[in-house]
Amino acid sequence: MTTSTDHSSSNKSSNTVAIAIIAGLFAIFGFVTWINGTLIPFMKTMNELTEAQSYLVASASYISFVVMALPASYLLNKIGYRKGMSVGLIIMAIGALVFIPAAEARTYWIFLTGIFIQGTGMTILQTAANPYITILGPIESGAKRIAIMGISNKGAGIIANIIFGSLLLSGIDDVKDKLAVVSGEEKESLLNSMADSVVMPYVVMAIVLLIFGILIRKAPLPHVEASEEETQEAGQTTKTSIFQFPHLWLGVLTLFVYVGAEVIAGDSIIAYGLSLGFPAEEAKFFTPFTLGAMITMYALGVFLIPKYLKQDTALKLSAALGIVFSICILLTTGFTSVLFVAALGIANALVWPAVWPLTLRGLGKFTKTASALLIMAIAGGAIIPPLYGRLVDAGKHELIAKGVTEAEALGLASTSSYWILIPCYVIILYFALHGHKLGMKKN
Repeated sequence: MTTSTDHSSSNKSSNTVAIAIIAGLFAIFGFVTWINGTLIPFMKTMNELTEAQSYLVASASYISFVVMALPASYLLNKIGYRKGMSVGLIIMAIGALVFIPAAEARTYWIFLTGIFIQGTGMTILQTAANPYITILGPIESGAKRIAIMGISNKGAGIIANIIFGSLLLSGIDDVKDKLAVVSGEEKESLLNSMADSVVMPYVVMAIVLLIFGILIRKAPLPHVEASEEETQEAGQTTKTSIFQFPHLWLGVLTLFVYVGAEVIAGDSIIAYGLSLGFPAEEAKFFTPFTLGAMITMYALGVFLIPKYLKQDTALKLSAALGIVFSICILLTTGFTSVLFVAALGIANALVWPAVWPLTLRGLGKFTKTASALLIMAIAGGAIIPPLYGRLVDAGKHELIAKGVTEAEALGLASTSSYWILIPCYVIILYFALHGHKLGMKKN
């Protein structure tokens, strides 16, 4: 006879294996996503781009979440989580292979196409993995489980930046110096050589993704669904439309501005260091500063949530720190300012883990559709960073017109343009204080 204790132990063991597998997927997200911090300055030099144009690297990756989130949700409803994850990984492998013809042609839009295809694969993976890990256990500890995913994600991001920073940014300062003085033919040769350096890393990435795509089909992932009863909380009437959940739409807006702020903090920091005059050999390690700060906070979240710290309290603290650190970036210069950009990792770490369970709370049968909307909100990473780039370009040209040197103007404009982060964190703070409660009171 099987006892309830045996069932509990079996479920716990099954969930532990599932958490480990999903953590592996989050590591893949992190590795592929956080390469952008290296690709932005690399592409800027190789394709001779403006600041705003270079941030289209982030846009190509994150805009796919808007375009593909609802189709991904439809796909997952048809084929299930495990097959969907496999399809996502294989699509990411195809995106990596697109870098081969892109390098041969040294054409920016082909690179962006490859990044978009990889983003499409990640959309499918994220649409499956985030709600899956949220409802795998009690909703009150959802932030804790997502924090574990964050450690895996950002840890892989650090590894990716170190590897790709060494492969793509080593010697880039010398290349820039040569590009300024060589003839047209020599310039083309240098730029073509730069383009060739991305081929082998992305071939290896494609092979690894393909292997994982095949293996995930055999992964022992338990079947989980949001319970129908979750649409009714103490005295609430059952909702009949997703538009009857105002806290969901505020959660989507919150995630939109959060992802934009997170991408700026992680993907702009290398370019920011270069704009301040730091050599590429030093600046290539700046993104790991941000990710390291996030990992530290994720670890604290795993320990503190929900036993010592409620999810909404963690979100309030995160938003307040984001506002403070953003102001500090504007008021400081040099390496101190770079460190405050990195410190945004502390402010950002627990936002994603807290917003998901606070937004999905009480949605029941609407959970999958709501998850797709939250995934679409990742488009903030496609829209807000290029706005930062445009602010930098505009500020630089304005300062140059006033007689400031181009190098100094770029540094000053890059610093002052971080003001765009402040309204993002104000929105997050509102959701933490009031937004997540809207529509959740008794009727």
